[in-house]
Amino acid sequence: MKTIIGFSIILFAINICFAEDPSHPDLDSFIQNIHKFAQSSIKIDAVDKIIYIDPYRIQKTDSADIILITHDHKDHLDPSSIAKILTSKTTIVAPASCKKNIQKLGSKKVVYFTPREEKKIDNVIIESVPAYNIKKKRFHPKKNNWLGYIITIDGIRIYHAGDTERIPEMKKFQCDIAFMPLGQTYTMNSVKEAAEAVLDVKAKIAIPIHFGLYEGSIDDAIKFQKLLNGKVKVIILPDESVE
Repeated sequence: MKTIIGFSIILFAINICFAEDPSHPDLDSFIQNIHKFAQSSIKIDAVDKIIYIDPYRIQKTDSADIILITHDHKDHLDPSSIAKILTSKTTIVAPASCKKNIQKLGSKKVVYFTPREEKKIDNVIIESVPAYNIKKKRFHPKKNNWLGYIITIDGIRIYHAGDTERIPEMKKFQCDIAFMPLGQTYTMNSVKEAAEAVLDVKAKIAIPIHFGLYEGSIDDAIKFQKLLNGKVKVIILPDESVE
């Protein structure tokens, strides 16, 4: 495990040092504020906002301004992780179908979304988009109205796909940064499909998620990077939930 983590960190450093895109200096700088944790857990440390998406296996306490939940599977809606970052000022954003589980968290600031909604929360534009399985319907059925999110911060559009396969709706999205799941048991059917999904959403930078814990591996992330070589910059972030 330590070897895999070390290799991931080396890959991250190589990407940052040699993959600079001079045409998007703000985007390259923004990447420095993104942190990856287990599964699909992401922290965006923007200028005046701390945003978490699907916090899972969070080790340290923090003060989140916004927490976004894609669906209520235990590795995406994790009460123990949320407790470490939840304050009286935190707004939780979640699918309407998660209401019963969200109420148990005791937060008074909650906004529920269904797919294809857009709201401004704490000066952050949040769009909800569909996330579902086409072939493996028993895991993430479309009828559940579970979500991915497109978040706009300082003009940068960030897409978190949630747990999903490559779905037709992706061709209607546009983003600068895409967090794309690689696992082939519950989400994508192949790494190639994940790479194609990145092209669908017209991302400039892709960051692989949902690998290395219950499914998928660092080898999948490297394959993902190779498939998109010359098309989209891929940054493999280290898992900061591992001490």
